[in-house]
Amino acid sequence: MSEHPLQLRAAYSVCRHIARSAAKNFYYGFLALPAKKRNALSAVYAFMRRADDISDDPSIPSEQRREKLDDWMNALRRVVDGERTDDPVLFALADAQKRYNIPLEWLEKLVQGTVMDVPAKPSTEPEAAPQLQYETFEQLYDYCYHVASVVGLVCIRIFGYRDPRAEKLAEQTGIAFQLTNILRDVKEDASLGRVYLPREDFVRFDIDARAITNGSAPESLRPVLEFEALRARAYYHAAQELLPLINDDSQAALWTLVEIYRRLLEKIVERNYDVFSQRVALRPAEKLSIMVKGWWRYR
Repeated sequence: MSEHPLQLRAAYSVCRHIARSAAKNFYYGFLALPAKKRNALSAVYAFMRRADDISDDPSIPSEQRREKLDDWMNALRRVVDGERTDDPVLFALADAQKRYNIPLEWLEKLVQGTVMDVPAKPSTEPEAAPQLQYETFEQLYDYCYHVASVVGLVCIRIFGYRDPRAEKLAEQTGIAFQLTNILRDVKEDASLGRVYLPREDFVRFDIDARAITNGSAPESLRPVLEFEALRARAYYHAAQELLPLINDDSQAALWTLVEIYRRLLEKIVERNYDVFSQRVALRPAEKLSIMVKGWWRYR
């Protein structure tokens, strides 16, 4: 890749633009990184964004979405193997993959995670009730591993680390992030026909999952949402152990990401788990303040 420095610079610029436009939380962590690491993470994000867009596109039949996701991963494999490409995202990611020795199987798992969101078959009802995706937390953990823990593993490969304990801690930190996302997006996901909260937890609290789509959702679902929040909090402990294990020049970025997601979870708790009346989010100024604090803390 190094024989095309101008093309590579332009490719990374495209990826940074995608990350800046779409990565509402992650981009603040990117800003705290040295330029080369920021470029690499932007390329990973842009690759994931393309996969997510394919998996979430309702205008494409499910089977075609799966085929397109396979094609997207196969295209990356070919570029990594040396095939020329005009796609800036693939060009940049292939460079980052080699530069930071990112296992290709991790990138494959990221795409497999997006495939898990593609319905096996189209619904015959235009406004079918949301479907429970997972029976047990163990099954939900596997989904979170593919869509979030693997992101954490890729991140620390770019951040740099020597202690192998970092990998399990990155996995658990990813679980904390994804559980936070699931709590925040319960209403939005239900509108897409998806319920990620495990069936066993609805049974645990004797709650009918259909409450998600009726007016009593904030009150009815509070026990199960609180239960998942406690799980997420437990996994955030891994992030504190992970921080000192990664390279010094990346600790501010990781701290920023963890603090943004942790505060998002706490805001959900402060709202008494009402994620239905409005979307819970941190303001850009709050996220910028966290990033600056992280930069000063670890500079």
